[in-house]
Amino acid sequence: MDRVAVLDWSSSGVPKLGKDSIWLGVAQNGQVQAENHATRAAAYDALHRLVADTLAAGETLLLGVDFSLGYPQGFGRALMGDDRPLALWGWMAAQITDSPNNAHNLRMVAAQANAAFAGDGPFWGNGAKADIPGLPRKKPQLIAGLAEFRATEIAAQKAGLRPKSCWQLAGAGTVGAQAMVGLHWLEKLRHAFAGQVAVWPFEQATAPIVIVEVYPALLDQDVAAALAHNPSLVRDALQVQMLAQALQGLAKAGQLAPLFAQPHPMAPVEGWIFGLGHHIALRAALPAGVLPPRLRDDCFAMPQGVNWVPVDQALARLRGALHPVTGTETCPIARAHGRVLAQDCFARRPNPPMPNAAVDGYGFAHAATGAGPQRLPLVAGRAAAGQPYPGVVPLGAAVRILTGAILPAGVDTVVLEEDTALDGAAVVFDGPVKPGANTRKAGEDVPAAAPVLPMGARLRAPDLALLSAVGIAQVPVYRRLRVGVLSTGDEIISSPNQPALPHQIYDANRPMLLALAESWGYQPVDLGHAPDQPQVIAQRLNQGAAEADVIFTSGGASAGDEDHVSALLRASGTLSSWRIALKPGRPLVLAMWQGVPVMGLPGNPVAALVCALIFGRPALSLLAGAGWTQPQGFWVPAAFHKAKKPGRREYLRARLNADGAAEVFQSEGSGRISGLSWADGLVELPDAAIDIGPGTMVRFMPYAGFGI
Repeated sequence: MDRVAVLDWSSSGVPKLGKDSIWLGVAQNGQVQAENHATRAAAYDALHRLVADTLAAGETLLLGVDFSLGYPQGFGRALMGDDRPLALWGWMAAQITDSPNNAHNLRMVAAQANAAFAGDGPFWGNGAKADIPGLPRKKPQLIAGLAEFRATEIAAQKAGLRPKSCWQLAGAGTVGAQAMVGLHWLEKLRHAFAGQVAVWPFEQATAPIVIVEVYPALLDQDVAAALAHNPSLVRDALQVQMLAQALQGLAKAGQLAPLFAQPHPMAPVEGWIFGLGHHIALRAALPAGVLPPRLRDDCFAMPQGVNWVPVDQALARLRGALHPVTGTETCPIARAHGRVLAQDCFARRPNPPMPNAAVDGYGFAHAATGAGPQRLPLVAGRAAAGQPYPGVVPLGAAVRILTGAILPAGVDTVVLEEDTALDGAAVVFDGPVKPGANTRKAGEDVPAAAPVLPMGARLRAPDLALLSAVGIAQVPVYRRLRVGVLSTGDEIISSPNQPALPHQIYDANRPMLLALAESWGYQPVDLGHAPDQPQVIAQRLNQGAAEADVIFTSGGASAGDEDHVSALLRASGTLSSWRIALKPGRPLVLAMWQGVPVMGLPGNPVAALVCALIFGRPALSLLAGAGWTQPQGFWVPAAFHKAKKPGRREYLRARLNADGAAEVFQSEGSGRISGLSWADGLVELPDAAIDIGPGTMVRFMPYAGFGI
């Protein structure tokens, strides 16, 4: 769904704004807003515009309303001889009048419906001052065969929620009156956009506009937390905003389908609360309720008098200046690959959960065996993985057992099938057999409640296997770090599908850096390309500060006339330009822009990649909550000649030849992009002078060691 709207309705008889009035929350394009409408007619006009705009844009809309879309089974048949829920909508629309100033006749319509039943009828609760014949003030004894609650409300009660009956028309928290006037307006909306609107679960959710019934109390814990943080907020406005955000979050992640699955046999007849049973998924889809901690503005400042910074010192200072900036969320194991744990994880059950057989063979009690040939009668049946033996194996008997099967009562030892013979009724083998042979103890891998993975661990496929084995279905993780990438420069053309003049070059850095961020498990945020115009660069940095947790720029990081990034950060942000004793990539800009760290990388692609690998990767890992990472490297013989001068650490594009020696790219020029693709790693040369010839041991750092 491209857009999500959530409507908090009202049956007020007069125009009303603020608390307990009509609120419409709309989430689209990553943004959410709440509108307050004084009348139902005004709210309908807003919905009509929203649907029309959605269809005109060729997009889709999920509209959630917080009142019942159906009634308990049998009501429509008794009232009008038709059990189809949407036929009942038509009846409501025909009977109810609702004026632009909120004056309505719903109580008279309720009394009219009650007259179709013997006794008092199902509707009750009269908030009007005047008595209305046929509409009891208090709950009557409902007629036989007509339930007080729908199946969905019964399910909600079992889940700890407190829904009201659709028959109740007055009192705190009631939705009966809201449903009657609400169905009147929804039916009008259906007819205004005939063929474009589907009502779930009465119809398949295949139309561009889908209407569902929602229950904002599914997010009560999160709403309460937000109100505790800011008591001046309006609860109703928060509810529609947060539920719209949660539903759009699930839609963007492609996770709405489970909410549309057939929830109950009665749903197509009575309706169903959308998202009931999926409240954890809804809560997990909410964005962080508070801003993550920001870095202080002067965190990158170097001591006075420090000009050239050795690589190790620069890394140490960078590490000391940073801390995690992401919020946390709960993530199902199936979607946790690459995520960073926000808490330590402990086993919910031991692995293995029960003593079991490590091989195919025969199980028995060791106490019944000794040295020399052993013959143990076989009991009927067998034990297999997932098919436990139901009885007790008597002392002195044996049972057929397969790998992974739980050890039956009376069995503590297993003899390997290849070490046995059968004489028809018994198993024969040579003793003695070691007690407990070929068995696994419960919890011998991981005991119950044992620590499994620590906070800060980045989850790999083997980690997901371990978590699943010990019964952990979801884990607390840091929100994915959002990494903005901005390229600058008049000479840059943003995409190869655009024409370029001879003095212009295509942007190689932005796709490279975005791919790096994604390969490291972060959320890349493409901030595009900005020409050398300070106002445009400032706009892109503002966008980055709003949408990202950290920003990479490339180009304009030195101190020349056209180095606009440095100049802008110096004038409007907080800038620390580090001259690092490094080749390639000497200038490295570290700055703060609206509380968001900015790392200004060199414009040359080779230097940009080296700085991103050496400085960017450990910095992002720390910001993401995974701690500071050290690149992997190992010593190999050189297959090249080089006389290096003292003063700067150097990184050469390199790869291993067939003999396991490091050969380097033919040119050290930082604009030679082909060398980046030719190489599969870097050779790191020390700060000091060194003469290298074939066979000299050098440190090779494979690309894989940098996580790419």
